[in-house]
Amino acid sequence: MAAHRIGIIGLGKIAQDQHLPVIRTNPNFELLAVSSTRGLSHEDAKHTFQDYRELLKLPDLDAVSICTPPQVRHIIAREALLAGKSVLLEKPPAATLSELEDLKALAAKTGKVVFTTWHAQYNKAVEEAKKALAGWSIKRLQVTWKEDVRHWHPGQQWIWEAGGFGVFDPGINALSIVTRIMPEPVFIKASALQFPANRDAPIAADLTFSMSHGAGDLQAVFDWRQTGPQTWDIEVETEAGMHLKLTHGGSCLEIGGRLVVQEEPAEYQGIYRRFDALLTIGHSEVDDAPFRLVADAFMVGKRVQVEAFED
Repeated sequence: MAAHRIGIIGLGKIAQDQHLPVIRTNPNFELLAVSSTRGLSHEDAKHTFQDYRELLKLPDLDAVSICTPPQVRHIIAREALLAGKSVLLEKPPAATLSELEDLKALAAKTGKVVFTTWHAQYNKAVEEAKKALAGWSIKRLQVTWKEDVRHWHPGQQWIWEAGGFGVFDPGINALSIVTRIMPEPVFIKASALQFPANRDAPIAADLTFSMSHGAGDLQAVFDWRQTGPQTWDIEVETEAGMHLKLTHGGSCLEIGGRLVVQEEPAEYQGIYRRFDALLTIGHSEVDDAPFRLVADAFMVGKRVQVEAFED
């Protein structure tokens, strides 16, 4: 079968660090074109555009990966679907849930594929954790997701704007793991969001979860101000006493203090394998569970103003 001819819209850090190298090594994809408002290009692309609308006019283009900030993804994805192109959406998939629902409906109408990508879910350790927790009642959940925004988002102002998600840009990765591994749905019971005095998006968040079966100690702490070693951990304890811990962003798993999985992350390789499969069968995959938790955190969130943040 011929390779899927793909274009990338938005050549920021994530496209350069992950999408382009993975596409290069996957024989089921051919990088046909790239689009960058900054005029960036890539040696593997046959065509380069500043205006993504020109990229979408390519008749032999099968699909696009949209790697722009979330505030503009909806209109770009809509135009791509209407132009007959399938769509891979970087996380978070849109600016609002309503926008994502619209894309899901439009994909069904046009017969094209929409694929929401939650890269942290594509770790073997996450799948093993899901299997281990299946059928058990949860007593405790502690999510600790702390990193240095200056390292991961240097000079990026869109993340601090309304709709840029702030600390939930990385925090949604943790939530995507939680929604994947927990044996029953979790809900946002309470949320305290810390906003720098000079920013429109939170720099830290404290979340309390609930589950339908009853009480439990279910918490998450997100913080963008951590320097030195970064912390991406999820601990789960069942009522039966099993203790499970995911570390390093979901790539390592311990159960009962025993190391079960320790692998180098290969998340985007998994994403593009899945996209290949979806394109081959013509089936969309839209998972909005992590996105809904973020929306709920903002809906019930208490705003706490903290000191101004400067890059």
